[in-house]
Amino acid sequence: MRYQRPKGTADILPGDSQHWQYVESVARQVFSKYRFEEIRTPLFENFEVFSRTSGDTSDIVTKEMYDFKDKGDRHISLRPEGTAGVVRAFVENKLYGPEVQKPFKTYYMGQMYRYERPQSGRQREFHQIGVEAFGSDEPALDVEVIAMGMDLFKHFGISNLRLAINTLGDKETRDNYRQALIDYLEPHFDELSKDSQVRLHKNPLRVLDSKDEEDQKFVANAPSILDYLTADAKQHFERVKQLLDALGIDYVVDSTMVRGLDYYNHTIFEVMVNSKALGHGYTTVCAGGRYNGLVKELGGPEVSGVGFGLGMERLLLLMESEGVEFPEEHHLDAYVVGISDAADTVTLKVVQALRQQDFSADRDYLARKPKAQFKTADRLNAAYTLTIGEAEIAVSTIHVKNMVSGNEVSAPLNDVINDFAGVIKGID
Repeated sequence: MRYQRPKGTADILPGDSQHWQYVESVARQVFSKYRFEEIRTPLFENFEVFSRTSGDTSDIVTKEMYDFKDKGDRHISLRPEGTAGVVRAFVENKLYGPEVQKPFKTYYMGQMYRYERPQSGRQREFHQIGVEAFGSDEPALDVEVIAMGMDLFKHFGISNLRLAINTLGDKETRDNYRQALIDYLEPHFDELSKDSQVRLHKNPLRVLDSKDEEDQKFVANAPSILDYLTADAKQHFERVKQLLDALGIDYVVDSTMVRGLDYYNHTIFEVMVNSKALGHGYTTVCAGGRYNGLVKELGGPEVSGVGFGLGMERLLLLMESEGVEFPEEHHLDAYVVGISDAADTVTLKVVQALRQQDFSADRDYLARKPKAQFKTADRLNAAYTLTIGEAEIAVSTIHVKNMVSGNEVSAPLNDVINDFAGVIKGID
């Protein structure tokens, strides 16, 4: 039988994995500047963690979630997104307590799972980087999160971004807008897709998110939520725009944007890019917003939150298509060549000693002739080649060559084992 990876998953092989490590490293550095710290939550949660937060009419819950009964007959789901698990951890560990600095800022990285049609940059097992900040209702926190997202893409070498923002307002706004949407769509009920017919009375905002071409005809002329904002909701959104202007961050207001999850309110945003690698026209590469009721929904107090998420697969496709140069992470400082069987033990001792001094080092493990070993050192672009044979063993020396300058020296073996930096200083 031939075994293959499950459909919608990918093997990230050495070489490619270095690019992933680079992206994760840059993200950690950027988040650290903004005082966000890492949180790690389980890959699976109780089904209700996602069904209660994502909304029972969302595509995630109705179509895409990997859920099952475990051996204890518990209803379990693989996480389809990162926010709900972070909120569950926030509540369970009482991170809303007075002893915790507010706002509580955190980020996550890891695998997510959704059963959808695999395509370029979108798999059933995918990787997401996300941030969440809890405990402040201030528009300034919305803007800080947006600014951090834009800063992150700058560090990745991505430009020509389009930032779209909108507001879903407060509860009163949504209630009023909900009824206006129902009144507008009801006469067209029979012409809507089956999904939108189901959602119309449960959550009509989901219809605005429909990808069905027939639905989109009606969505184009739907009422704008901006016409239904309460005074407080309008003030919040105006302040967000003022602060973005103050930071010099360009944006457009898209009143049709609703996001794909039910827990958002007030500010929502998407960062888009026009790249053929991701499809035609502008494609979303990062999205998020504010969610003031999510913590309470999972049993905590009324604590607000704001965050964003981005998919790593799509980000890497974008970086590669934009010609972003990834740094060479697999640098080899020294390759130790052994001449004769007698050198086998010594070469092993030398490479281990170099590693203990924080140099990357390697040697032959295939019992190859010296000529083949030298070819390997050259192919691996070793900065230094160290050679030892019976003659060197007899006098406790080792030959060290700088492969760039060609300078070389015969050094005492103990000096290399104890202070390689001092040895190479003389030939650099």
